[in-house]
Amino acid sequence: METLKFKSTIKCTGCLDKVTPHLNKTVGADKWKVDLNDPDRVLTVEADGVTPDQVNNALADAGFSGEIIK
Repeated sequence: METLKFKSTIKCTGCLDKVTPHLNKTVGADKWKVDLNDPDRVLTVEADGVTPDQVNNALADAGFSGEIIK
């Protein structure tokens, strides 16, 4: 299974509450996490067939953005 990492604009637990339904629908519950302690707010996704564009669209639908980390 591929792991994708994104530098995100998710900054706090309130942001997590807002983005959770979008990421759960796209990626699946318990298939993603955000490190709020990292200055880049790294979003880690267990991709399982999900593309970076799909993750970015889910973030955009919630009002956030992400940049894939290679």
